Amino acid sequence: MNLETEASAAAFRRLVEHLRERSDVQNIELMNLAGFCRNCLADWYREAANARGATLDKDAARELVYGMPVAEWKAKHQRPADPAQDEAFLAARAAARGHSPTD
Repeated sequence: MNLETEASAAAFRRLVEHLRERSDVQNIELMNLAGFCRNCLADWYREAANARGATLDKDAARELVYGMPVAEWKAKHQRPADPAQDEAFLAARAAARGHSPTD
């Protein structure tokens, strides 16, 4: 393995560790502020693994990122989104698609 690959892998592991430690930060908050969340990270990992010949399903990839089954994480840590968070999420998603949230 070369330095770039090793450093990228270490940075990924550090990001996953950080997200596991910050269970107080909700996925909708990540989406609204950064445009990605734990689920996105798991999906990207799964896509990269599968592109390299591995067989990794969505649940296994998410468990890797969350550190436990998603249902367990949700029961322990997920709070309902407030109306402002929902509105910001819809507005950001609409902007990414090039139209207003009410379209």
